[in-house]
Amino acid sequence: MASAPPRINLSDQIRRTLEDEIHSGLLDAGSRIDEQALMDRFDVSRTPAREAIKHLISAGLVTPLPRQGAVVASLSVPEYIAMLEILMQLEGLAARLAARRMPTVQRKQLEQAHVICQRAAETDDAEAYGKANRVFHEIIYDGSLNEVLARQLRAMRLRMRHPRRALFDRPNRIRNSLAEHTVILQAIVSGDENAAFQAMTDHISSGGNVYADAIASMPQSAASAAATAAAAAAPLRRRGKSAQV
Repeated sequence: MASAPPRINLSDQIRRTLEDEIHSGLLDAGSRIDEQALMDRFDVSRTPAREAIKHLISAGLVTPLPRQGAVVASLSVPEYIAMLEILMQLEGLAARLAARRMPTVQRKQLEQAHVICQRAAETDDAEAYGKANRVFHEIIYDGSLNEVLARQLRAMRLRMRHPRRALFDRPNRIRNSLAEHTVILQAIVSGDENAAFQAMTDHISSGGNVYADAIASMPQSAASAAATAAAAAAPLRRRGKSAQV
């Protein structure tokens, strides 16, 4: 007797759709997440819509508002800096483990992802490069063969999405990022763990001015954002730390 098809979890379906929209920028910081709107859009009852919102709140992607539903969350500058310092080490660890463990099939996938990054760089297509960049990094996460680490990195990158989206619009950022990817790729394919860790942490930490510009583009008043960005980026530049994804 044929087994029944797996039951679709409606709340997970809604949650994943909203996560994709948050990551792509379709839902930006401050965008309202309304229960009734979700019910109408996905043709579901209140329960799965409410559960999806609760999951997003737990993940830090959505902020609840008393009697007003919820809105897409934003990060303060100190929160972003703190997460950046953690991200740099976790990305480095993923690259180190990938150099040690990544199966041959995934190494080929990483090489192919790099080629796609190159094509986007040739046309200065920031949107295409951003998508290809995401794939490049996620192959490394999977290649680390550490599901907990991969899950943490994906969650952190999703929360840090707002400043990151603007990075590839900056002059020369795509070409610099591609050059850094090349070094990372070579280290992983050759199995050099230390070189892979160093190349990845250098990649995440590169471009202090890029980071300051990205922070300035966050939804704050222009004057306060620029001042805060300059103050925040200065210690990172002195330590050689800044935002790059």
